[in-house]
Amino acid sequence: MKTLVKGIALLTAAMMTMAGAAWGADIALSEKSTLEQILKRGELRVGFEAGYMPFEMTDKKGNFVGFDIDVAKEMAKSMGVKFVPVNTAWDGIIPSLITGKFDIIMSGMTVTQERNLKVNFADPYIIVGQTILINKKHEGTITSYKDLNDPKYTVTSKLGTTGEQATKRHIPKCTYKSFETETEAVLEVINGKADAYVYDQPNCVVIMAEQGKDKLVFLDKPFTYEPLAWAIQKGDPDFLNWLNNFLRQLQNDGRYDRIYNKWIKSVDWYQNVK
Repeated sequence: MKTLVKGIALLTAAMMTMAGAAWGADIALSEKSTLEQILKRGELRVGFEAGYMPFEMTDKKGNFVGFDIDVAKEMAKSMGVKFVPVNTAWDGIIPSLITGKFDIIMSGMTVTQERNLKVNFADPYIIVGQTILINKKHEGTITSYKDLNDPKYTVTSKLGTTGEQATKRHIPKCTYKSFETETEAVLEVINGKADAYVYDQPNCVVIMAEQGKDKLVFLDKPFTYEPLAWAIQKGDPDFLNWLNNFLRQLQNDGRYDRIYNKWIKSVDWYQNVK
C-alpha cells in the first residue's frame, strides 16, 4: 500500500511539474507575441502597397486612404494604439513582414498555399475573384474567360499577382503579357494593343467606373474563388486569436458594412484620389 501511495504521489508531482512547465511555456510564448510588442510600443505598424484601388491608395492631399486603411485604423483604435502606415513595394512585402519592418500585412492579399508556407493568415475579411475587362470591339464575341483561351487573344495582368496566376492556369493558350502596374496592363487593352485584362473584381469595378465607358466591357462574374486576409508572422497564436475576434466584432457591429459600402459599393471616393 505504501508503495502504491508513494507511486501515486510521484506521478501527481510529475504531472504538476509538466503542467507547470507547459504553463510557463505558454506565458513565454505570449510575451513574445507581436501583439505584446504593439501594446508596449503604442503603435500598430501596417504594411501595404498603395495603388490597389479601392483597398489602399493616396488621396490628393497625400494621405493613405481605402478599405484596408479604414479597417487598420479601426484595429489600432481597438488596441488603443497609434496607426502607423508603412507603404511597401509588393514584391518585398512578405520579406519585410518576416524581418519585422511592420506588424501585419493589410494589403488586399489573397490567401494562397504558397504564401501560407511563409506567413500565417487570419480569417478572410472579404471574398473576391478574378474578373475580366475586354476591349469594346469584342463585345458579344468574348463572354467568358474560356473564349480567351486562344493564342490570337492577348491578355494582360500585373506581374506577381493572382491575376497573373489565374490567367496562366485558366487561360493557358492565350498570349499573356505582364506589367509592373495595373494601370499599364489595362491601358494596353484600352489602346487596343491587347484584348483583355484579368484582375481582382474590386479593381475592375474601379477601372470600369473611371475610364471604361465606351472603351471596355466588364465580364463581372468571377471565375476564381479568392479570399483576402491579413498576414502575420508564423508562430504567433495570440495575435492570430485577437485578429479573428476583432474581425468577428467588426463584421457584426456595423463598422464593416459602413466601410464596405464606402469603398466597394460606391465610387464617390474616386474624385479625391490621385
